[in-house]
Amino acid sequence: MKSASLPDEGRRRKSKLREYLEAFGFALLIALVVRTLVIQAFKIPSSSMENTLLIGDHIFVNKFLYGYHIPFTKGRTLQFTIPRKGDIVVFVYPVEPEKDFIKRVVGVPGDTVEIRLKRVYVNGQPLEESYVRYADGNIIDDFIRGRDNLPPFKIPPGKLFVLGDNRDRSYDSRFWGLVDTDAVIGKAMFIYFSIDWSRGVRWSEPWRYPELVRWGRIGHLLH
Repeated sequence: MKSASLPDEGRRRKSKLREYLEAFGFALLIALVVRTLVIQAFKIPSSSMENTLLIGDHIFVNKFLYGYHIPFTKGRTLQFTIPRKGDIVVFVYPVEPEKDFIKRVVGVPGDTVEIRLKRVYVNGQPLEESYVRYADGNIIDDFIRGRDNLPPFKIPPGKLFVLGDNRDRSYDSRFWGLVDTDAVIGKAMFIYFSIDWSRGVRWSEPWRYPELVRWGRIGHLLH
């Protein structure tokens, strides 16, 4: 004889499964909203921002601060502030829009920027750049558009001049031009994880994986 309680138990199991699925779907929706509107994780693939950012650093980017660009329009909505000199920003690379770049804002609309023998001048004044690293002492003497010298020019509305902190090893506004403010994705916030795969630990040695982590960089604020 079958137990009369089985149908009720089946309904309870279905109800529990439905609760789990609804909770999972809600959590997934929240995660997607947060990623789309608030913060997004990025991994640093190159040395162009050393020593501020190293290859293998994983960072969170604030997408909420600068507001949101509505596709096929100009300007941004829900904008709390604008990119300022010194901000580290992630943006859509103008030459290849499928790629994202990260650089530091050096000039904003209305600024006159000039580079003389590696030194950056903004509005006629030398820019204090304690974060800059120079990979070599060579001077590329090209005043047309070169790595170390750039004639004065005024940044037009809606544009940013950006440079990498690793000044001799960065492909930036000196070479491919200005960044449209509508192309800015967000401002770099902090390093949430960092790993150095160059330390010689093999895949077959998982017990040594903690040696790869740059523990001292985790939680480091970016500025």
